[in-house]
Amino acid sequence: MPSSDSSQPPRSSDELSIADLQRHIHQMYYEKDVIRGVDGTFMWLMEEVGELASALRGDDQENLAEEFADVIAWLATIANVAGVDLNAALSAKYGHGCPGCKRLVCECPSSEKP
Repeated sequence: MPSSDSSQPPRSSDELSIADLQRHIHQMYYEKDVIRGVDGTFMWLMEEVGELASALRGDDQENLAEEFADVIAWLATIANVAGVDLNAALSAKYGHGCPGCKRLVCECPSSEKP
């Protein structure tokens, strides 16, 4: 979990970095989340992914945005419970370009997962 003064709210509701989000989710829910554990939290994440899949098939942009937000929030939640700093993980894996071809704009063959 990113370290910071957890008593401070994020910069603004319009600007929330990955690190800010993870801290914010930790502050709001960690005590409940850690009791649920990784397995229980993973099930909640999968439920939200299913809701996102349904929203992607629909035509309600507001609901679609909410479901994307829910998936990201539950991903931050499970990262908190597992002790993973998402900002550090993303920076390490993607901060210097595609992890497959090592280029800023991926040049991996379309048939391959980078």
